Amino acid sequence: MPYAAAFYEVINMGLNDTVSAERVHISFFGMRNAGKSSLVNAVTGQELAVVSDVKGTTTDPVRKAMEILPLGPVVIIDTPGIDDEGELGEKRVQKARQVLTKTDIAVLVVDSTKGLGKFDNMMIDFFKDKKIPFVIAYNKSDLLENVPNAAKNEIYVSAKNDKNVYELKEKIASFCKMKQVGKDIVADVLEKGDTVILVIPIDESAPKGRVILPQQQVLRELLDNNCTAVCCQVTELDATIKNLVKRPKLVITDSQAFEQVSAIVPEDIGLTSFSILFARYKGDLKQLIDGARQLKKLEDGDTVLISEGCTHHRQCNDIGTVKLPNWIRKYSGKELNFEFTSGTEFPDDLSKYALVVHCGGCMLNETEMKYRIAHAVQEGVKIVNYGVAIAQMNGILDRSIAPLNF
Repeated sequence: MPYAAAFYEVINMGLNDTVSAERVHISFFGMRNAGKSSLVNAVTGQELAVVSDVKGTTTDPVRKAMEILPLGPVVIIDTPGIDDEGELGEKRVQKARQVLTKTDIAVLVVDSTKGLGKFDNMMIDFFKDKKIPFVIAYNKSDLLENVPNAAKNEIYVSAKNDKNVYELKEKIASFCKMKQVGKDIVADVLEKGDTVILVIPIDESAPKGRVILPQQQVLRELLDNNCTAVCCQVTELDATIKNLVKRPKLVITDSQAFEQVSAIVPEDIGLTSFSILFARYKGDLKQLIDGARQLKKLEDGDTVLISEGCTHHRQCNDIGTVKLPNWIRKYSGKELNFEFTSGTEFPDDLSKYALVVHCGGCMLNETEMKYRIAHAVQEGVKIVNYGVAIAQMNGILDRSIAPLNF
C-alpha cells in the first residue's frame, strides 16, 4: 500500500475527521445552462462552482469535501455539461462520465422550462445501468407559471430564490442514510478487550511525522471498539509479542513486510495486512483472491497493469513501480511487460492486460473501487490488490485471510 497515500488529506486531518474516501459522493450532472453550478452553490451554501450565462463554463469536474445539513459529511462533485460540443467538448463529457464510477448518489439538473432532453435521458439510462440512485431536479421553476406535480424521484427547485433547495437536500439525505450503513474494517472479527499489534514500518517511503490513512483508520476503529492496539516496527515485533502479558489476537502488517512478519508471528496468532482488510472493506475479496492465482499463470510477454488510486512522488524503491514488478517477475519466472496508472486514470479497455494489480484503494471510495474490480471482471481480466498478491507470492495467502473468517 503506497505510503504517500497519506498525504492526500492527512496533513490537516485529525483522527476524528471523516476522510473523503469514506464520505458519500454526490455528483451533479446536467446539460449546459440548466443551472447546474448555480444549484450546486445553493445546495452547498458557498461559491463552489463558477456561474456564468456562457455555455460550458464548467470545464472539468469540481470536487469538494464538506459537511452539509442534513446530509452530513459528503463530497460534492460538479461536472461539465453533458451536451458539450466539439473535440474538447467530448473530452469534457468523458470526464463527466468518469465521475459516474465514483458516484454514490446522482442529481440530474434539468431546465424546467425545456424539460428532459436526449442527453438527460442518456444520463438516466447510465444511472439505471450502473444502479446509481438519482434525483431529477427541475431547476428554474421560478420561471414557470404552473409547477407540475413531481414524481417520487423528482423535485422542482429554483437556485435563484432557493425554492425547495432544502427539500432537495432532504431527498438526497434519504439516499445518504441508505449508503451510510455501518461497516467494519476489522472490528467484526474481534471482541472487546482483544489485543492487536499493528506493524508499521518506518522507512524511506514513510511520510515524516505521519501515519498513513489505512493505519489511522484501523487504529481508530480498534480504539472505538475497546480493543488494545500496540504499534511497532518490524524490528521490534518479536520483542513486542514476548513482552505482552496477554497473547495478541491478531497482527496487522503493512504488506511490504509480510515475508519478515510472517516468519516472526507464531502460527497460533492471527496475521493479515492493512491492504487485505481494505480488500474486504471496500472491494471484493473473493475476486481479488481469484486474481492472485493468475500470478502463477502468467506467460512470457504478458502485460501487467499496476494501478494506484492516488498520485504521489515516486521513491527510488517505490512499491508500485519497482518492488512489485520485481517480485512478480521472480514469482512467475516470466519475462513480463508492466504498465502503470495512478489517480483517477483507469483504462476503459483492459483487453491487453493479463492481470491488473491494484493498490489497497484507501484514496478511492467504495463505489469506485468496486467499479474497477467489476469492470476488470466484465472484461475477462483477473484483478488482485497489492496485499493479496504479496501474500500469495509469500505462500501465506490462506493464513492471512483466515482471521477474517473468509
